[in-house]
Amino acid sequence: MHIVFHTHEYPGEGRSHGGVGTVVRFLARRFALQGIRVSVVGINDKAIDEFEEDGSVRIYRLARSKWKAFRFIDQTNRILAKLKDIHREHPIDIVEGAELTFAFYPRKTPFKKVIRLHGGHHFFAMELGKSPKLWRSFQEKQSFKKADGYIAVSDYVGHKTREYLRYDFSYQVIYNTLDEQFFQPMADASPRKNSILFYGTVCEKKGIRQLVMAMPEILRQVPDAQLNIVGRDWFFPDGRSYIEYLQSFIPEAIKPHILFYGKVPHEKIKEFLANNEVVALPSHMEAMPLAWIEALLMAKPFIGGDIGPGREIVKNGETGFLVNPRDPQEIAGKIVWLLQNKPQARAMGLKTREYALKLLHPEKIIAENIRFYKNLLTRS
Repeated sequence: MHIVFHTHEYPGEGRSHGGVGTVVRFLARRFALQGIRVSVVGINDKAIDEFEEDGSVRIYRLARSKWKAFRFIDQTNRILAKLKDIHREHPIDIVEGAELTFAFYPRKTPFKKVIRLHGGHHFFAMELGKSPKLWRSFQEKQSFKKADGYIAVSDYVGHKTREYLRYDFSYQVIYNTLDEQFFQPMADASPRKNSILFYGTVCEKKGIRQLVMAMPEILRQVPDAQLNIVGRDWFFPDGRSYIEYLQSFIPEAIKPHILFYGKVPHEKIKEFLANNEVVALPSHMEAMPLAWIEALLMAKPFIGGDIGPGREIVKNGETGFLVNPRDPQEIAGKIVWLLQNKPQARAMGLKTREYALKLLHPEKIIAENIRFYKNLLTRS
C-alpha cells in the first residue's frame, strides 16, 4: 500500500506546525513501521522545492506560489503534477488530506481520496457563531463531494460537519493519538506547588481569557497559586497582540501569579506538563485536541471545556473535569478543588491515563486506520 498525505504542515527542523502536522507525522511514521510506503506532498514556506526524508517517509515540499490571487488553485495544480510523477514511480493507493484538500482535484483519480476531519471552515465558523466565508465554503463543499472516504477525529466533528455542510456522507470515527511511551508520567518530576498549566495558542477560542478571569477567585482560596501560560501569541486583524490584551485587564496584584512563557519547542511541552500540578484547557471548541490527549497520557489532573469532543474522551468527574468554558467561577471552583484535594487529584490523574490508553492506544488506532484504508480500496 502507498499512502500520500497532502499537507503543508509536516513538521521539520525550524518549521512551525500545528496539531494536524503532529498527527500526520505520527501516522506516517507508524504506517512506515508497518511496511506501508508513505509520501508527503505539500507547499513549502520557501520559494524553492525541497525533498527530505523522515526515516522512510518521503517528504516533497513544493515552492510556495508567487500568485497573490488564486494561489490555492496554482498550488493544487502543482501538487497534482507531483502526484502524477510519484504515481508513475510507485502507484499511489490513497491520498489523504484535510477538509479543503480536494476542492480542485479531478473527480476521477487513479487513487482513493480520503478526508480526515480535523475541524474545517464550516465547523469552526459555525461552532463559534460566525458565518462561513463564501469562497472557502464553496471550496469545502467541492472537496467533500470529490472524496471517496471520510475519517472523523471525533464523532462530534463528524456529525456537526455533515450538518453544517448540508451534505450527507458516511464517516468513521478514528481518534487522534500520540506516543504513549513519550507522554507518560515522569517519576522524577517535582511540580511547583499549586501550579496550573495552560498551553496552546493564546487566543479567545482556547478559553484563556476566562481562565485568567478565574485567577482572583483561585487566589482568594489558594493564595500561592500560579498560572503558567505557554504558547504562541495570536493577533487581532488590526495587528494587536492577544497577550497584551489579556495583560491589560489583569489586576496588578494578580500579575505576579500569571507567567507568560511564549512559544516553546513541542518537545519541551512534556517538561511543562510534568512540572505543573493541574492542567487547565477550557477551550470553547475543538475537533479533537492533541493538548488534551498529551495531558491525559501524562496522568495530569485535568480541566477541559464541556464541549462535544471533550465528552468523548473525558469522563466528567472521573478522569477529569469538564466545565462551562465561558464561566470563570466554574473554572475556578474545579481548579481549587484539585489544588485542595491533592491525593484525590493524583488518583484521578492515574485513572485518566488508564482510560486514555484503553481508548487511544496507538496500536489500536493505527490498526483502525489501516483497516479503514483496506476496506476503502476493496470498493469499486
